[in-house]
Amino acid sequence: MGRKELAWNWENPPVHGVVSHFENSRKIFATDDKEPAQHPPRLQITHNLLVPSLKLTRIPNQCSAAGALRVPVRMLPYGSISEAEAALGRNLTMAETVWFKYSATKSDYLLYCHNIVFLFMIFSLVPLPLVYLELKRVSFLDACKIQPKVRLPVEKIIQCYKDVMRMFFLVVGPLQLFSYPSIQLIGIRMGLPLPSGWEIFSQLLVYFLIEDYTNYWIHRFLHYDWGYETIHHIHHEYSAPIGFAAPYGHWAEILILGIPSFLGPAMVPGHIITFWLWIALRQIEAIDTHSGYDLPWSITKYIPFYGGAEYHDYHHYVGRQSQSNFASVFTYCDYIYGTDKGYKYQKKILQKLKEELANGGEQKGGSYKTQEYKSD
Repeated sequence: MGRKELAWNWENPPVHGVVSHFENSRKIFATDDKEPAQHPPRLQITHNLLVPSLKLTRIPNQCSAAGALRVPVRMLPYGSISEAEAALGRNLTMAETVWFKYSATKSDYLLYCHNIVFLFMIFSLVPLPLVYLELKRVSFLDACKIQPKVRLPVEKIIQCYKDVMRMFFLVVGPLQLFSYPSIQLIGIRMGLPLPSGWEIFSQLLVYFLIEDYTNYWIHRFLHYDWGYETIHHIHHEYSAPIGFAAPYGHWAEILILGIPSFLGPAMVPGHIITFWLWIALRQIEAIDTHSGYDLPWSITKYIPFYGGAEYHDYHHYVGRQSQSNFASVFTYCDYIYGTDKGYKYQKKILQKLKEELANGGEQKGGSYKTQEYKSD
């Protein structure tokens, strides 16, 4: 008898079979005892062992003309935690146990679509403390407001959120729903084992560096006449940005700037949990840099070469004429390519002004615009 491709019976266990899978597919290949297994081309055997507790049972399926079988798309090819531990050759960690219980009955596509929920919650909830500061004008935090004389009314803030949500449901959400094949293509894995903390950290660092570099050049292009007039001017409608304005922009800009965010995972694919963290942290970082507040206790002040809210706020203040501070996260690209000169000049002037005020001068400023020291 020749090799047979069988569907998996998730209900019953006994007998012997060689359990294999190709990447994230859930097809199970088995052979009769009379003939050794001949694995098809490109079949990756992740566990080449006999598992006595598993049973491969033929289940009636409708086959296509090409002989493909319809099999259930499952997250993990294990029926229980004990089977997963037997396959891995060790006990599951607490995190892996939680992951198994949560993901074992969910398809890879459903897990990937969690991104939509995460992004919605981040866009809606993370900026709320900043909105509170903007509206309540907490006195001891007024000094942290980068442009203190620019205050947006609540109607303007609500309209910004509505515009962001419109783009979310018309562009971001559908993009997430239909981009799953690209995740399969680059090899984002969703099974066990889970990545170590060091693996997650190193991959996230690579993602941030790749995104920062590519975003820098796309951002510079968007400040040329055609790019700014056609696309990027919408994002710069907020010369004094707020948290909700981080994802605010033209639909084309949302799609274009999605490319740098995808390049890192495409070049260094990891686990879906790492991918979730990357998408979440990148959006939270964008909200932080658009917050309009330079909070002294922010942990980002301890990250080397991190730009932050004050750095990006200057870019928004200068607006279309800005040839400074294009970087999205770090400052090294602006330093290397000389696009931080206007910002450095501004800092020097403001420092001189502070010294004059400390020596008894009368304060006439309070925001970038009232100080009339704007420079590219």
